[in-house]
Amino acid sequence: MPCDKSALLEFLEVLNDDLTRKITLVAAGGTAMTLLDLKPSTIDIDFTIPSSDLPEFERALKNNPPGFKVDRWADGYVFCQSLPDDYLDKSIEIKEYSHISLRALNPVDIIVTKIGRLNHRDIQDIETCITAFKITKDQITARAALVSPTYVPREEDYLYHLERVIQKFF
Repeated sequence: MPCDKSALLEFLEVLNDDLTRKITLVAAGGTAMTLLDLKPSTIDIDFTIPSSDLPEFERALKNNPPGFKVDRWADGYVFCQSLPDDYLDKSIEIKEYSHISLRALNPVDIIVTKIGRLNHRDIQDIETCITAFKITKDQITARAALVSPTYVPREEDYLYHLERVIQKFF
């Protein structure tokens, strides 16, 4: 069941009330796009979370099951890809709760993580990010060069997908 921005923020308010300390959540994929008002809703919730904050998030999540799927990865990993260490600095602040600092991946990081899977929905999302944020070919290729060496299982697939995106949009 899709989750819109207001439902996501309401869920995070509940989690916030259960947390015992400040944590940082960085929305990825469609979740980030929903929070950035680029999509009306997301199919599932995706976060990359600093590993030091993950146990506290897991505890609060267990106490407050949301009724939708919540995927989470540590320290800039999204699916099978690792973003550069500066992903958090480049992320966009969405909202500050008393115990949650909610951020969204930078749109270029959204694009380079979507390139890994590159299904039809990912292609649409990439186009939306490029258009809304006026992202250039050079921005994508420079950032992708920092992501592709850690792509698992096949770097060749990532590079092929990257080339498809560049050809389609530039």
